[in-house]
Amino acid sequence: MAITSGFNKDLLAGVSRLHFIGIGGSGMFPLVQILASKGYTITGSDVNEGTIIDSERAMGIHVYMGHAAENVLGADMVVYSAAIHEDNPELQEADMRGIPCVERSVMLGYVSRLYPRSICVAGTHGKTTTTSLITTMLELAGRDPAAVIGGKLPLIHGYGKAGSGQNIVVEACEFAETFLRLAPSVSVILNIDNDHLDCYGTMGNLKMAFRKFALLASHTVVVNADDENTMQVMSSIDRDVRTFGIRKHADYKAENVREYKPGFYEFDVLEFGEPYAHIKMGAPGYHNIYNALAMTACVPLVGLCPSDAEAAAANFTGAGRRFEIKGEVNGAMVVDDYAHHPTEVGATLKTARELTTGTLWAVHQPFTYSRTRALLREFAEVLSLADRVVLTPIMGSREVDDGSVKSEDLAALIPGAIVVDSLDAAAQYIKENAKEGDLVITMGCGDVYKAADKMIQE
Repeated sequence: MAITSGFNKDLLAGVSRLHFIGIGGSGMFPLVQILASKGYTITGSDVNEGTIIDSERAMGIHVYMGHAAENVLGADMVVYSAAIHEDNPELQEADMRGIPCVERSVMLGYVSRLYPRSICVAGTHGKTTTTSLITTMLELAGRDPAAVIGGKLPLIHGYGKAGSGQNIVVEACEFAETFLRLAPSVSVILNIDNDHLDCYGTMGNLKMAFRKFALLASHTVVVNADDENTMQVMSSIDRDVRTFGIRKHADYKAENVREYKPGFYEFDVLEFGEPYAHIKMGAPGYHNIYNALAMTACVPLVGLCPSDAEAAAANFTGAGRRFEIKGEVNGAMVVDDYAHHPTEVGATLKTARELTTGTLWAVHQPFTYSRTRALLREFAEVLSLADRVVLTPIMGSREVDDGSVKSEDLAALIPGAIVVDSLDAAAQYIKENAKEGDLVITMGCGDVYKAADKMIQE
């Protein structure tokens, strides 16, 4: 198969029409927007209708429903998402016709080089929120940035945008080293935790990948001084480095942290020990202080003022699936969150606890068998922060179920936890048991958000 990998500055030389397989994905949409704005003709295919496809059709893009060999006819290049397998009929047809095929991350790496000032945000936790905050700051300051975000940002009505300015802000995912295809001017590293060890094997290998990412920065690396793993990685980096933190000495340090209402924080930022900004967060959660500090550390690197960071923090109320308030069921607030690692689940539940005096319900969809098996006890410990826990079956995603772990194994370690057999059953259980004053939070990076939607449909 004529699959292109790695960076090639002439990747799109002679290409005028691009066909996207899986064009309805949130990761594909910003690439479609950017490349369409550059004058390329775009077509695509997917298996499900959705709001993203509606938006793409509104742009004049022809989207085929279903995958069929004839969909690629006339394309000069095929772009496919990681979820597409080699036996896909469109990939097979492209191979037979000698049409070059590139995986999404390769195209993202190419796109990141179309803008002279790229900010790429990496880390096990907080990437989407920090990418959204930096995008918000640049957008409100009139810089019209391009953006590629893992969650929906209400300000730009989507998962990214094609900007006319000099900046592009990219959420840089470490899975399978995809972030090493990028070309950051500024590399941001929020933290490094024990995730994606199914592809890295050891924490040492994971840290090495982050070290390579830091070295990709052509200008500056912005890092979390409070994160031990990150600082170990940075110990031998020959790049300009800016640090942020709360506990340790840092170039950009939060002082006088306080709750101005339950779950919401404000604080002063010192730059090199001198007063710099006062941040009042519009999104809840103590963990978001770090995300806001990372944004603030980028202010001088993009030629903005401290007031731009203050405005962005105040106006940003969260990205899609990041502590997203969905509505109510029986008078109980329903929130949805992308948390799928014990550190994230713990932070999310601590934020939720501050926002309710009633029963805190956690509806969790474990993601991948390898992660659930490896972190079983860690998941049990943090999920126990909730008063009541409802578990759905594990979403295997890219993995095959070998029978070695199931949601019942996790439930056995959490007092009072129950396992239901579907998202419908989870929604029904909450409808029958939640009451006014409670807070229900659905968590996971799969499709558990559908359970939240079902709870509030009526």
